[in-house]
Amino acid sequence: MTDRSELDNLVEAARQTPGLFDLTGRTALVVGGTKGLGQAMALGLAAAGADVSVASRGPEGLEETAEAIRQLGRKGDSLAVDATDEDQVAGMMRWMVDAHGRLDILVNSQGVVHLQPIIDFDLDAWQRVIDVNLKSLFLCCKHAGRVMLAQGKGKIINISSVRGFQGRAQDAAYAPSKGAVNQLTHSLAIEWGPKGINVNAIAPVFTRTAMAAPSLDDPATRNWILSRIAMKRPGELEDLFGPVVFLASDAANFMNGHVLPVDGGWLAT
Repeated sequence: MTDRSELDNLVEAARQTPGLFDLTGRTALVVGGTKGLGQAMALGLAAAGADVSVASRGPEGLEETAEAIRQLGRKGDSLAVDATDEDQVAGMMRWMVDAHGRLDILVNSQGVVHLQPIIDFDLDAWQRVIDVNLKSLFLCCKHAGRVMLAQGKGKIINISSVRGFQGRAQDAAYAPSKGAVNQLTHSLAIEWGPKGINVNAIAPVFTRTAMAAPSLDDPATRNWILSRIAMKRPGELEDLFGPVVFLASDAANFMNGHVLPVDGGWLAT
């Protein structure tokens, strides 16, 4: 039987639950935040109270996304950065500290895909996928980690994929890169968890984005995809709001090294 004073303490703690998801006063950086999953997660973080900077290699969508963040009542900044270049990544993190004083949340949402019969797989395309999906993510974690270690606190959220758990035909780069993202997430969580940094990942299934459009627009491929998803629909961008806010918030303070599938039941099927 629970001691009355312990129960009273638990009741009081429960009253604080809604506030655990409030990101007011937090500063976030979303790399790859100008379209698709990254843009959606940037807006979700802003709606939860965070000031959000978005970074992308090219200018397309940068200022539009920053303005959408400002429409949600938060500070929104945009940075044109090649995240595969270590000097540019280091400079981006210095800019975040100079402009905002700290970096509380990093979301790595950069990603590309290339499918080709493996015996013909183009080496330059393979290297490009590895550089964008893995190298740039590692560099962003490395340099954000320096900032967060100095603060003694931070949240890093890497975007993986259900393909990080599974291979597929003609995929010599994307699935292996996402499997490596999962393992890098685990390694960072082990090293930095004792120092106040939570490192987790989100693994979406096929989600209605430009990257997934060729698969979802092809009737045969779409039917196969839906046959694997227990909820019988593809992912929507809004499906990422809750998971990214959760992992960025105090509600996930004891979540570390976890790869969270947001897949409608794909991996369970």
